[in-house]
Amino acid sequence: MIETERLVLHPFTPIVAARIADGAPRDPRWAEDYPFDGDQSAARMFLQAGAPAGPWVPYNIEVRASGLVVGGVGFHGAPDEQGTVEIGYGLAESARGNGYASEGAAALVDLALRLGARRVVATLEYDNEPSANVLRRAGFTEQSPLHWARSA
Repeated sequence: MIETERLVLHPFTPIVAARIADGAPRDPRWAEDYPFDGDQSAARMFLQAGAPAGPWVPYNIEVRASGLVVGGVGFHGAPDEQGTVEIGYGLAESARGNGYASEGAAALVDLALRLGARRVVATLEYDNEPSANVLRRAGFTEQSPLHWARSA
């Protein structure tokens, strides 16, 4: 578990990932519009990878004030031989615009760098200015329109 000022990031477990991948039955602690396609895809990839344990996994984003899970942020695996690790994130539409994605992404970057990663990267799926702003606020710099990085 990772705690920030406003969020609690809970690492996926096989049971939680299976519930997210299925999208039902809905958990009363989930925002009405959670999970969405991106969360379900991350959960399926986590399960297909054998539900690895440890810090290099996807995390649910829970808002402390409400206790609601509103999205996810996570690693796409452990760092490679060069010490580079990729992150991704997504929020339910109802939770966007509150800075939760930036706060969650920054917490993952801090964890990765503390654990010895040398570089954290993120890829935008398309030209998405709100998502680019998330990365800017988390300390990333643009490498190309769709590729961003933050180094130790």
